[in-house]
Amino acid sequence: MAVVDVLNVTGDKVSQAELADDIFNVAVKGSVLHEVVKMQLANRRAGSASVTNRSDITGSTKKLYRQKGTGNARSGSVKSPLRRGGGVIFGPQPKSWAYKVPKKVRRLALKMALSSRLQGDNLMVVNTFGVDEIKTKTVVKALADLKVDNALIVTDAEDIKFELSSRNIKGIKVIRTEGLNVYDILKYNKLLLLESSIKGIEGRLSA
Repeated sequence: MAVVDVLNVTGDKVSQAELADDIFNVAVKGSVLHEVVKMQLANRRAGSASVTNRSDITGSTKKLYRQKGTGNARSGSVKSPLRRGGGVIFGPQPKSWAYKVPKKVRRLALKMALSSRLQGDNLMVVNTFGVDEIKTKTVVKALADLKVDNALIVTDAEDIKFELSSRNIKGIKVIRTEGLNVYDILKYNKLLLLESSIKGIEGRLSA
């Protein structure tokens, strides 16, 4: 098992924690991470682009002029796509871009993302932030002492005071273990784990 230092909010070492090798020390494959991140981004797409086609346009269905003798094209409706203000042909309509990759691949990619942070020396474990009140300044000071300015912080349970205190800090995101995902782990420079969250992560990914 890998052993990492556990720090307090002032950046001092207070103890050590063990990380399971089958979760935090697996071989990293970029193709697997890419596939899962691509899936996550596709699932986030709104797919709400929409145009008005002929049936959506308000207008008369009366034939504009007689069929023959005018020298014009045989136009039948003011809603024709060929006319200004008419409907759009083959334009985008609401759709879902979501798709899934196998569950085993998603789980493996999450392990790889965690391992990449540990192997790159970008994983830190903190015993607690100890936020007793909603105060952004407290979290800012703790992050400054830890020398962290861009990080994903993982907690084991709901902590409203801490989450509200950190939500306006640029480059910082707080997430719970059940919401941990590949995209967010790779997006931020550092991964900060509360010591109590390690068991939750290992319990979720152990198989």
